[in-house]
Amino acid sequence: MGQPQAPYPPQGGYPQQPGQPGFPPQGAAPYAPVPPQPTGRKLSFKTIKNIAIVIAVASIAVGGYITSRDDAKTAAVGDCMHRGSTNDNNPDLEVVECSDAKARFVVLAKIEGAYLTQTMASSKCAAEAKGFQYTYTESGDGKDFLLCLKEKK
Repeated sequence: MGQPQAPYPPQGGYPQQPGQPGFPPQGAAPYAPVPPQPTGRKLSFKTIKNIAIVIAVASIAVGGYITSRDDAKTAAVGDCMHRGSTNDNNPDLEVVECSDAKARFVVLAKIEGAYLTQTMASSKCAAEAKGFQYTYTESGDGKDFLLCLKEKK
């Protein structure tokens, strides 16, 4: 009879080797499951708008505070002042360092109250601050006051 024959590999190539790349092991899905994406908090348009409004209001408040802190309302006796405008009705006085080249006046007295005329203001400064040369009155903001000033030498 004949000689024993060696078994032939199956048609279509060589048998699959376990763990071979590109081929899933038997009984497994053809792909690995994708882990779920972490759920992040998404900001709504309304939330973003509210945050922007809060930032804008805070910026305006801080800006207003910064620009007003050096004006005549904050002046005290001994402070030096700079005149920002040549308009006598609105001289735009601001507090500056006395060593600053812009320092033009020194505050001799700050007197609370309203002084409706230049004569009233001058007589009050004459009584409170000897040697004054100029008066500055501010009223209408609830804190009426008078500054008695002299030129800085």
